[in-house]
Amino acid sequence: MEEADFMRRAIALSCDGVAEGGGPFGAVVVKDGVVVGEGRNAVVPGRDPTAHAEVVAIRAACARLGTHDLSGAVIYTSCEPCPMCLGAVWWARIAEIVYGNDRADAAAIGFDDAAIYQEVCLPIPARTLPLRRLMAAEAFEGFRRWQARPDKVPY
Repeated sequence: MEEADFMRRAIALSCDGVAEGGGPFGAVVVKDGVVVGEGRNAVVPGRDPTAHAEVVAIRAACARLGTHDLSGAVIYTSCEPCPMCLGAVWWARIAEIVYGNDRADAAAIGFDDAAIYQEVCLPIPARTLPLRRLMAAEAFEGFRRWQARPDKVPY
């Protein structure tokens, strides 16, 4: 398969998602020239705000490959990833994002992430969504335990 075939599949998944009551987004994860994960937006039908196409495709790829690390993979997505999906791509260590529509195209049809992009650049006290720190000393216990594990897998 060629790069255009992977993008066509992502686009087809976006159309399938619309037909099933989801948003117009589709994605495929490709590793070594093989599709290892696919996803389409299922936020509304799945009642899951994290069921974006990229996240679904990453979850499928990780399950198929038996790893959390998708280093060397490429994700083809029908639209430039939102901030959540961009974070998921980073955490999965995917090497490249190839997209069709951009964030301005998405905003024009009601999927506008500009406020999120702006919000994360602000210092915590200036953000619209309040963040409050509570019980930091106690919460650090989980970190201490993780640091002490000789068999931990960094990610």
